[in-house]
Amino acid sequence: MGSVRFDCEIMRTETEREQGLMFRPYLPELRGMLFDFGEERPVQMWMKDTLIPLDMIFIRADGTIARIIANAEPYSTRVLPSGEPVLAVLEINAGLAAKYKIEAGAHVTHPLFLNH
Repeated sequence: MGSVRFDCEIMRTETEREQGLMFRPYLPELRGMLFDFGEERPVQMWMKDTLIPLDMIFIRADGTIARIIANAEPYSTRVLPSGEPVLAVLEINAGLAAKYKIEAGAHVTHPLFLNH
């Protein structure tokens, strides 16, 4: 498959990143949330108070995908680590990474990754 485009909300502040997709009952298929951590570093995510299952795509500063956690469990407080330093995390509906053949090593295009 070629490329897929997700329209994303960008979470840049700590408050925005903490809130994320918590308490939202629905996410349209081609929508996502991009968490910008401002610098490349190890990050941890969780699903506390998140109602919908998600795929988490951990992205390095150069735009390459470092890791994908598929089907993160709603309401879980289990820590989901990046495994290495990343600049951002893209959250999309669970199953879409597989559906669109998004894999580690693939490249994400977004202005966030242009300066790195």
